[in-house]
Amino acid sequence: MNPGDNQKRVAIVGGYGKMGAWFAHLVKSEGFSVTIIGRDKDKLTMAAVELGVAATDRFDRVTAADIVILSVPIDAFEDVCRSLAPFVGPGHKIVDLTSIKTKPVEIMHRYFPRSMVLGAHPVFGPGASSLKSQNFILTPTDNLEKDFAEKISAWLGKRGAHVRIMPPEEHDCLMSISLGLAHFIAIVTADALVNLDKLTEMNGASGITYKALLTLVESVLSEDPSLYASIQLNLPQLPEIEKLFSQKAEDWAQMVKGGRRQEFIDRMSRLKSRLEAANPEFGKSYQNLYRLTENRQ
Repeated sequence: MNPGDNQKRVAIVGGYGKMGAWFAHLVKSEGFSVTIIGRDKDKLTMAAVELGVAATDRFDRVTAADIVILSVPIDAFEDVCRSLAPFVGPGHKIVDLTSIKTKPVEIMHRYFPRSMVLGAHPVFGPGASSLKSQNFILTPTDNLEKDFAEKISAWLGKRGAHVRIMPPEEHDCLMSISLGLAHFIAIVTADALVNLDKLTEMNGASGITYKALLTLVESVLSEDPSLYASIQLNLPQLPEIEKLFSQKAEDWAQMVKGGRRQEFIDRMSRLKSRLEAANPEFGKSYQNLYRLTENRQ
């Protein structure tokens, strides 16, 4: 990320993790001098060889960088910022990549009061081949940070990314839906499917909607549980959204249990109308399901 013509030295704290390594590769390919920093010497050594970048376990080496990218788990975020604080000053620009923004942005302001800080969320995983067509959210909190965000947005946009700029609180509200609720549905569905104990029998007896559901479930359950726990426990609005989901699930279950057919049809029809109005591609969804799950055939 190039927020200035003369700033070419980047330190990535946590650069041996999946997303940290992805960004190390990206900024190196753009001509930046890259150093990855972390506490695990073995992982640092392996990542340095694989990525072809410098590596160190000394946090004081951030003093040589113009831009510091924080790619660390949310649960370790404050501890890492505390360790970096003595070595970060007015000449540094600090960007974090966590999936949550309100809390990390507040922590960065507290530990790096003399530096330019910016919350950033690449809304994609390390499997992405490039920035092209990927969503990116930036969360500045004042005019100086907004100027910085605009420069980063322009840089990302030139490489094909779709960038939105919004306050950290708005970001977390949206992520409570797009990440938190989606993950919650997948995890609870997995729990129900396992308890039904018919996973093997469903092979060869499932339709396209079940295959799509199982794709969602497996995509979440195959990842690191600690990451999903951190997202669930750190998005402030998520408990209320999950409460609403639980209430709606109970409403629909009671309709089915009570045999209230016409009410079911009427409510589903109203939902269809709302979704059609919000999404011009609504009518293509069934065909999209087939493309999504064709490899499960």
